[in-house]
Amino acid sequence: MRMNAFSLAVKSLRHRPLSTALNLLLMAVGVAMMTFLLAASEQLKNNAMRDVQGIDLVVGAKGSPLQLILSSVYHVDIPTGNIPLATQAQLASNRMVRKAIPLALGDSYRGFRIVGTTGDYITHYNGVIATGKLFDSPMQAVFGADAAERVGAGLGMQFAGAHGLAQGGEQHADAPFTVVGILKRTGTVLDRLVLTPVESVWRVHEVEHGIDVNDKEEKAAMDEERELTALLVQYASPLAAVSLPRFINSQGELQAAQPAFESARLFRMLGVGVDVLRGVAAFVLLAAALSLFVALYNALEERRTDLAILRTLGAPPARLFMLLLAEGLLLALVGAALGWAIGHIAVEVLGQVLSRDQNLYLSGWIVTPDEIWLLPVAACVGLLASLLPAIRAYRTDIAATLSR
Repeated sequence: MRMNAFSLAVKSLRHRPLSTALNLLLMAVGVAMMTFLLAASEQLKNNAMRDVQGIDLVVGAKGSPLQLILSSVYHVDIPTGNIPLATQAQLASNRMVRKAIPLALGDSYRGFRIVGTTGDYITHYNGVIATGKLFDSPMQAVFGADAAERVGAGLGMQFAGAHGLAQGGEQHADAPFTVVGILKRTGTVLDRLVLTPVESVWRVHEVEHGIDVNDKEEKAAMDEERELTALLVQYASPLAAVSLPRFINSQGELQAAQPAFESARLFRMLGVGVDVLRGVAAFVLLAAALSLFVALYNALEERRTDLAILRTLGAPPARLFMLLLAEGLLLALVGAALGWAIGHIAVEVLGQVLSRDQNLYLSGWIVTPDEIWLLPVAACVGLLASLLPAIRAYRTDIAATLSR
């Protein structure tokens, strides 16, 4: 009986191609919007939390704490300024600090940021060499997997960085880097960076200003003026979370920003827009349910004679009830499946667009746990929309209908 109901439902839907297509489209749009929002927001949040994992504090120049996090952890904003090199030694000697990883920013290569740092930064993100080796002297560079793939970097290749953190800056042709290693993909911010010793960043700008690094007096003068962009700090004890930020912020030229707090604040701000879009998607699903109800109800009125004839041929009322429910369920599930596929295609397209900017990465092949409820919701929408027409079909009065 159930098989017959679905077979009849399919034939009935095929008999009304325009109405069927419009209802499928409306259901698909609502589910696609919800799928896109769930998949994209979950991936962005997971990627963001993966990048800040293990970083308790970021120390940088005074300014916006969120800007400091975006520039030094996610590498999607300009830095707030520079801090004295002596800050690193000061924090490294503090008993509340387990590790302070230096960052020196300012240049890029074909849109990918050149980050002056130490091997600890690569280790922090579980970076592993795919080919070559890690840098061990100035002007050596190690490429993240995505950066290497996009620019076609190979071992021994020489390149010149450009001033600024975006494409189009003035090139430092007199201070070329040499590629000595390429990292395996980690799924973190490391993949889209070009890494080099901090000394490389200093040397590039010394050459640019015509400073002779072999002159001891000039080098000593430069050493006193050395600066870093930021320090990524790990706490040595829980007590540090209370006292260390306050101690750093009390110093005139430094600020301490907590990645977990600033990231949560960022997602709260973004969450308002996401919630609005989810509301729009829910409204579209409601509109799809209403459209489905109207379509099935009108179809029932048009087929009352057909249904009465089925009754006279021996079809029990339950079969007519199942027929209408099957139509609503088929429309909802097929529309949901179509919308789910469209939503993931949209995520993949957005991911490809964002990857060209080297900022954010999304994949349409990742299914998030929150998407599981979309199919049951779509099924409920279809069943609820078809329930009243199904009840009316169940109560069809054969004699009254055929006498009209």
